[in-house]
Amino acid sequence: MSSLESYLRPALQTAQDALVTVVDSLQLRKDAPFSPDVPKELLESMPDLSGRLLLTFPWTKPRPVDPAQHSVWIFDNTAHRVQPCASPSSCRRHPLTATRSQNSKVDKHTADPKLIAAPNEPLPPPSWEVEYVAAYFSRETCRDASHVIADIARLVGLVRGTASEEECLGEIKDKLDITPIKKRLEPFLNPILPCHTIRVKIADTETQTLGPSTSSGISSDLLRLHFDAPAGTQLTTTAVSDPSPCFAIPGRTVLAELTGWGVISDIDDTIKITGTLSPIAVLKSTFIDAPTPVYGMPQLYSDLVKLLADPIFFYLSGSPYNLYPFLRNFRKEHFPDGTMILRDASWQNLGGLISSLSVNVQEYKVDRLEKMHTWFPQRQFICVGDSTQKDPESYGEIARRHPGWVKAIYIRRVPDENEIQGALNPDRNSTARFEKAFKGLESKMWLVFDEADEVRKNVQLLAK
Repeated sequence: MSSLESYLRPALQTAQDALVTVVDSLQLRKDAPFSPDVPKELLESMPDLSGRLLLTFPWTKPRPVDPAQHSVWIFDNTAHRVQPCASPSSCRRHPLTATRSQNSKVDKHTADPKLIAAPNEPLPPPSWEVEYVAAYFSRETCRDASHVIADIARLVGLVRGTASEEECLGEIKDKLDITPIKKRLEPFLNPILPCHTIRVKIADTETQTLGPSTSSGISSDLLRLHFDAPAGTQLTTTAVSDPSPCFAIPGRTVLAELTGWGVISDIDDTIKITGTLSPIAVLKSTFIDAPTPVYGMPQLYSDLVKLLADPIFFYLSGSPYNLYPFLRNFRKEHFPDGTMILRDASWQNLGGLISSLSVNVQEYKVDRLEKMHTWFPQRQFICVGDSTQKDPESYGEIARRHPGWVKAIYIRRVPDENEIQGALNPDRNSTARFEKAFKGLESKMWLVFDEADEVRKNVQLLAK
């Protein structure tokens, strides 16, 4: 890069970021309603990620992704049965049979004509429906990872706070391999790709189109599968143009009947050590350390598969979707297969990672729990979380809204000695907090636990 390019590039990037903010800010709010704001103190102390958002206009036409320039993640998901109905009026009462417009919420007032039986005709057989979520990126990194790695190293105390970028990288390389750090940072540095589509092949049986991606680089499509397969079948979805994982992370779909058991689990500090209450601990556990499961939880979840007769699993986390490959690999190594639901991320500062775990978490989680309820209203669920953030309040709210849907709630009590900032919330582990969160629920319905074995014994009684 010439000296002139070195001089102009930051200025041009600043101008583009300002233009994106003006043009796309309202659309980003609409497309990523649960992407949290980043507080001023975090904006000032955390690494900048400007350049992630690409400028789009309302009249921009969707384009197919290019395997040579782009990458796409197809998230794992769980398909549900769509029950047919005898008339449009009965369909209106069952959101599972509703259609949905692209990248919008389900329209509960519009019935799919294909699912309505003609008068005096038998109902058609139920079909499979599944929400496909995909994330789209440009492979051209918007900034050098070295700068962000150096900032993180200073913040977590790996190097001196006054060390230059070159000194930081030298000291880090003497202590650890920075390749995994770069790998985890890539999804935070690569520009997100709005207004693109991807053709996918589902189980080598049919092809469908996902997208277009929104201004936040995400597409969400509720698709009906045009073939049948037994419940319990696992399907793989790959890109049609280039099925290689370097272009598109393939998605895995589990076909699940409407009845049975299900497990809804938080991730951070419930099954994975994150240190949610400390920004420094979050940075260290996310980018530096090898991911570590909470003691006893892998065996507990393995036992839940047997005790609950092969339940479906949903991993509902406040972590941003940028961490999907990292968290998916962690889950694959230690926990049962399941659908991972992560948070919107339209911010351009790494402080957004901290905000995702702490700002408006209850509103976000309850919204996603409501969606799960529309998919599987007849299943029985247990919910597992921890005391660091809003899991008790989120699970308590959804249990009151839908009596009988949640059969048990288990909250891991995170010990104070493991939290640097525990003193900021002295009532976090108090009995009063939990009684308020679970007000209106039977006391035997919830359990605050310290050891995984407490949950195992409780589920053994529940499943009898």
